[in-house]
Amino acid sequence: MSSIFSKIVSGDIPAYKVAEDENHLAFLDIFPLAKGHVLVIPKQETDYIFELASEEYLAFWKFAQKVAKVMDKVIACKRIGVAVIGLEVPHAHIHLIPLNNVSDINFEQPKLRFPKDEMQSVADLIKSAI
Repeated sequence: MSSIFSKIVSGDIPAYKVAEDENHLAFLDIFPLAKGHVLVIPKQETDYIFELASEEYLAFWKFAQKVAKVMDKVIACKRIGVAVIGLEVPHAHIHLIPLNNVSDINFEQPKLRFPKDEMQSVADLIKSAI
């Protein structure tokens, strides 16, 4: 059974995409911890990040770094935080979270909701700077 992220890759589920290459996809988290929270995934479904082959693993992080550097320029925050948890969706993914305080990366806090037009605006802002 394919994950929700694989369904985003295939186009079966829409997403606010911010960056894409042949092997990776970055899109806004629809249940963000902060405005501009991005998920980065390999397009090939792999459950556990450490199951990626070494070259794929390094390419995955390089892609995430590219996205994070752009986010850092266009989103008002002190840093872009990184989290890899891997329990919510059985598809390897990296969270890139705009941070102003250490509590901004607390996954136990209530998730935020933004209107569709605001989500699209943030996605467009990041995408245009890539």
